[in-house]
Amino acid sequence: MVESVARAHSASFFPALEGDLPTIVRAEGVYLYTAGGRALIDAAGGVGAVTSVGHAVPEVIEAITRQLQRVAFVPWTQFQSEPAQKLAQAIAEMTPRGLTGVALFTSGSEVTEGAVKLARQYWLAKNKPDKHLVISRWQGFHGMTLGATGFSGHTQRRRKYQPMIQDMPKIGPAYAYRCADCASGSLRCADELERTIRWYGPENVACFIAEPVVGATMGAVPAPPGYLARIREICDAYDVLFIADEVMCGFGRTGKWFAVEHWDVVPDILAAAKGVSGGYAPLAVLTAHARIVAALRDAGTPWVAGHTYAQNPVSAAAGLAVLDYIQQHDLVRAAAERGAQLRSSLEALMPRHRILGDVRGLGLLLGVELVRDPVSREPFTVEDAIAFRFGRACIDEGVAVYPGQSGADGLVGDHALITPPLVITAAQVEALVNGIDRALTQVESTLP
Repeated sequence: MVESVARAHSASFFPALEGDLPTIVRAEGVYLYTAGGRALIDAAGGVGAVTSVGHAVPEVIEAITRQLQRVAFVPWTQFQSEPAQKLAQAIAEMTPRGLTGVALFTSGSEVTEGAVKLARQYWLAKNKPDKHLVISRWQGFHGMTLGATGFSGHTQRRRKYQPMIQDMPKIGPAYAYRCADCASGSLRCADELERTIRWYGPENVACFIAEPVVGATMGAVPAPPGYLARIREICDAYDVLFIADEVMCGFGRTGKWFAVEHWDVVPDILAAAKGVSGGYAPLAVLTAHARIVAALRDAGTPWVAGHTYAQNPVSAAAGLAVLDYIQQHDLVRAAAERGAQLRSSLEALMPRHRILGDVRGLGLLLGVELVRDPVSREPFTVEDAIAFRFGRACIDEGVAVYPGQSGADGLVGDHALITPPLVITAAQVEALVNGIDRALTQVESTLP
């Protein structure tokens, strides 16, 4: 028997060194339950938009249990599994036209790196070995690994590791709340991609990667009208692959199966994660256009990507059950309907709260921006930590959101994602908004 010893600090130091975060002991539907018995509405959706079908869904748990009783793991380099094959086929039938090549990974970072590696290997197969650069956007976030950090634009998460990363070219974000061009309908921010490709030389550029709705870094900022169509035109004109990062916004979250469908744009490669397994197992999905897969096959080039648990049968079984649940309960339509209700109700709070500067997003991928002055849109200082104070106030008031900082310019800018499970009811939306209302009042009461 191992004897435990009392310590000044908990052995667990991730993510809070002082261990002062609430402990969740149970979850069901849209609710999280603390060790003290409090119920919180999970509007953080895990780490942003994960819990798509809610917690403790019997059908998903039963599917995972059945698969565990059959086979829990096989090495993907040597074997295939029935759930992985079925899930790949199911996804190929729902993705935007032409995206019929499917690969299963375990995280957003892994799948975005896989997408970039696929783009590189495609150009090698096409005998264009100079095409290696990955263009992305400042304030775009594509993963926590060193590789993904290099082609991400999340400045706070890059700074500590700057000497270690392989940096890549970046263009500015399309951010209507803080960009007059985007707000007016100008496509200047999209045209910046063309200028950047020309500066570096199209013969050197492999791909452009962007989130159709920027999630964690800016708080649910959708592409402006016409932006993605212009990006598609530029990529086609300069022989550059377009990768849509739907890690957060894919699989029904925005009120369509995939966010790019809102703009009727088809990328060459689409990466998605989070909602596809609803938090029940680590799972991410890459879909590639048939011509990209064909190029590798014709060249006899194996695609080298994927970590140990890629194509995992248990994760695939969870994904199949989650997708079936979304379809059986018409949750894509529900996301659109409940999202419209939630957004309208949040917008109704704006005249009542002086720090609530903006409400934006699509479906149930929504965000709020918190500002010192709603007229000038002046941000709070980093030291004010308003987003995190708001996040704690929300927990006090019975709801959980996903706060973030540095959205305005990489240093300042407070925001929070609001991404409840797609099963949230109209009454629960009302309760969620009431909790956010009280949390805003609590934070404002502490300000001069």
